[in-house]
Amino acid sequence: MSDLDRPLRGLKDIVEFEKTPEEEWLKPTTVYRAFQATAAKFAPKDALIIQPFGDPLGEGTHITYGALLQKTNQCANMFLRAGLKPTETVTHLLPPSAQGFYTLLGAEAVGIVNAVNPLLEPEHILGIMKAANTQILVTPGPDMNAEIWQKVEWLIDHLPDLKAVFVVGDGSGTDGQKIHSFDETAAQQPTERIEGLPDRGLDDVVGYYHTGGTTGTPKLVPHTNRMQLIQFAATGYLVGYTHTDRTIAALPLFHISGSIVGGLVPLMQGVTSVVASPQGWRDPLLVANYWKMVDKFKLTILGTVPTVLSALLNIPVGDADISSLRIGITGGSGSPLEVLHGISKMSGVTMLEGYGMTEATSYTTMVARDGEPRFGSVGVREPYVQIKAVIMDENGTYVRDAETDESGTIVMKGTCIMPGYIQNEHNAKAFPMEGWLNSGDLGRVDADGYIWLTGRSKDLIIRSGHNIDPSLIEEPLHEHPAVELAAAVGRPDDYAGEMPVAYVQLKPGQSATPQELQEFARARIKERAANPASITLIEEMPLTGVGKIFKPALREDATLQVFTSVLADLNSEGAVLDIEMGNDARFGMTAYVRVPATVSSDARQEIKSRLGAYTVHHEILTSP
Repeated sequence: MSDLDRPLRGLKDIVEFEKTPEEEWLKPTTVYRAFQATAAKFAPKDALIIQPFGDPLGEGTHITYGALLQKTNQCANMFLRAGLKPTETVTHLLPPSAQGFYTLLGAEAVGIVNAVNPLLEPEHILGIMKAANTQILVTPGPDMNAEIWQKVEWLIDHLPDLKAVFVVGDGSGTDGQKIHSFDETAAQQPTERIEGLPDRGLDDVVGYYHTGGTTGTPKLVPHTNRMQLIQFAATGYLVGYTHTDRTIAALPLFHISGSIVGGLVPLMQGVTSVVASPQGWRDPLLVANYWKMVDKFKLTILGTVPTVLSALLNIPVGDADISSLRIGITGGSGSPLEVLHGISKMSGVTMLEGYGMTEATSYTTMVARDGEPRFGSVGVREPYVQIKAVIMDENGTYVRDAETDESGTIVMKGTCIMPGYIQNEHNAKAFPMEGWLNSGDLGRVDADGYIWLTGRSKDLIIRSGHNIDPSLIEEPLHEHPAVELAAAVGRPDDYAGEMPVAYVQLKPGQSATPQELQEFARARIKERAANPASITLIEEMPLTGVGKIFKPALREDATLQVFTSVLADLNSEGAVLDIEMGNDARFGMTAYVRVPATVSSDARQEIKSRLGAYTVHHEILTSP
């Protein structure tokens, strides 16, 4: 692949890039064949540098492109000998690691890879594995993570038809029958080729990626060879990748950010990726030493999620030489403008915000790297995908296309878009028009083709019918010098439906009172209805596995506070023992109110009456 570093100044350059037909980027026709070609071209060059755990500045293990192809072949041969068929799945629970990349590439070559968040409850992992038709499991051993291994033992008991389990680590936990050592078994396989490589095409599924997953069985998104191959070109062009680039691979492999954006896309361009820690960006040593790592490895790309950028603002560059950086990219969630400005000034490169979805394979937009910086926008569309804002009615039915600069629901269509969730019941709402994926995000498209997100449709705070974009509250709060992270959500209200409230995590060593922050925000919030009714200081903002602020946890907390207050007098009389927040498959967020069996029917009716004034579903349960 070539020409990915052509200038990108705006939409006109995207259109120019598209003069190269998609078909040119779909040769070879599989991800494995494409990687073979890259590995042959850059055989002696470092593909991965695996840093020792706990020492991100230490001397790592260098794996060349030639060696990575050999390891991929061995891994694929291991799966084939275990009986894997092209339509069957290898599920893995591995962190960013050498074995994680061997599994990613090897499983896609001969079957389907399915990386799962190991922090999910065992029942949820089991649901994903069954939906994905898992036949092989790859996992850290008990020496690496005892907690995950407990889940694995439970999974093995509940999946008796697994063909094989491969364990990464010192060999503990293996039985020599079904449970084998990953490294020892792979080392016995041929390196030069995949023996019996199945004949696969552009539309064969090679990956499954789950979305969400904290409650209930997550939706499962299939990735085909075609989807990933077009992303190697399109995302490669957005970033302008060349073989001279060097970056850090620290995002989890169970998410497209780690496996596609920070994994396969750079590897297909001959980029060197430093695997800094199996904990990824959750490793405080990585964040604390990031600028020194830029210096040591001469990194050219500053790429991470917004929450990490906020943390990096608190890490002085010091005497580290970071002049090797050429571009900064971020995404995964909205970036506060103050953070984008601050990190751009600190690093010397403009932070470019992008936007994408699991259902769209990876990035679908990015601020043009050679154009005028437009902080607050997620940029122009990438090649070979159409994006627009549309107006839909309250039932999610398409009404019309939005006008220029008119806010609507962002929809997208193109080669990178999934054919549909594995669980078919989710697809009707996902595709409101044929071929057009509903992103669930609200936004507008300006006259230059730049896309500006205005909020997540389900994240909107609706106060007495007034739609409030959370960013109207979050952006002003981020301007406060003591604030590291801020998130606004709707708190249930028996009059207005919802009231806006905010949660704030302060910078280390900084102090501020909720009252001070509330006055600071109110002086800067343009819409009076958006003034937060309260601000709660928290020690640590809840985050997803890829570093996004996990707002459902904040909504649950806000609801719990309200319901606890509403029932306080009953609780003091012994009527209410406990209130727990959870999720119901039919009703969404649910408050479970547990009362003792001795509570009268009148008291139960009073609880029902008080909570019935709120839109949040609740259930009254009898304590054992």
